[in-house]
Amino acid sequence: MKVAIVTPYYPPHVGGVEIHAENLARNLRKFCEVKVISSSPSNADFQVRCVDIPYSPIPLSFPRVHADIYHSHVPSPFFAVRAQELAESNSSPHIVTYHNDVVIPGRVDGFRIPGCVASLVESFNEKVVFPLLERADAVVATTRSYAETSPVLSKFQEKLEIIPNAVDVDIFKPCERKCMEVVYVGRLVEYKGLGILIDAMAEVQKRTDVKLVVVGDGEDREMFEEMCRKRGVNAEFTGRVSRDEVVRRISRARVLVLPSFSRLEAFGIVLLEAMACKTPVVGSNVPGVGEIASKAGFVFEDRDELASIITEVVENDALIRKLGRRGRELVESSYSWEKVLEKVVRLYELCT
Repeated sequence: MKVAIVTPYYPPHVGGVEIHAENLARNLRKFCEVKVISSSPSNADFQVRCVDIPYSPIPLSFPRVHADIYHSHVPSPFFAVRAQELAESNSSPHIVTYHNDVVIPGRVDGFRIPGCVASLVESFNEKVVFPLLERADAVVATTRSYAETSPVLSKFQEKLEIIPNAVDVDIFKPCERKCMEVVYVGRLVEYKGLGILIDAMAEVQKRTDVKLVVVGDGEDREMFEEMCRKRGVNAEFTGRVSRDEVVRRISRARVLVLPSFSRLEAFGIVLLEAMACKTPVVGSNVPGVGEIASKAGFVFEDRDELASIITEVVENDALIRKLGRRGRELVESSYSWEKVLEKVVRLYELCT
């Protein structure tokens, strides 16, 4: 079987969709011939020249790759639109994994986005995405709770398949020695909710001696560093680090927190990575994130509840061990690439 994976961004570009697409391609190559089509520069097999619109590059051309299955990843729908055209011309099925809704954050690259502009962009995106999903042979969502609450996905329940993200359990391994650290891993942008975590840590550190470790980089790093200084929060900002260092930081932490309340955060692969490392997780109570976090950790509604949960977890070794075992067992049984790939290949076979 020949599979074309189509994604607007691909590593070394950083992001959850990019990580998912790369791991999907790598694991599929054990069974299939796989070609990746993405924007340039990247590690893709076919690098497409684009109009480089932030978060949504528009391809200026598209390679005429023949495949038995075309598998696109959105948001950023313009690559998927071209893949749909190519799939139809080759009489091949087209599958679209819909990772998250397009919700324009209040700030992008340090600039405030007027509400009217955000609404215009979101409306335009829906006008592109709805026909795309109508023509696709199958639509994949990563959690049921996110799909049912999405204004887009909820319209396509009849062709919807739930296939979660996955984690490599041979890379993300537990460390039995947990340090007094709370870890955040992700881009340093406002909508990710790091400000909520910093506020919560200001309260936590009044009660217990635990450090906040912020792994990653982004446009709002200076703002968050200044916030820590003003709140008196003991925090370490590592910047962008190697994958091995990410694993080390997650595995030694007493808890990992994913604090985003935005629908741009639809799953949170980092939650699975922490579970695989036997590190308890805390996630915001929103569709997708909350569904995953609650399986081996906690969900929270606001800063005060987050502070209370963190304090409870970091001071309770027995609870950390219990949640750690539960998380590792869960990813091995349901979220390893071996298990998730079975669902992907089964969907391919159903569509061909």
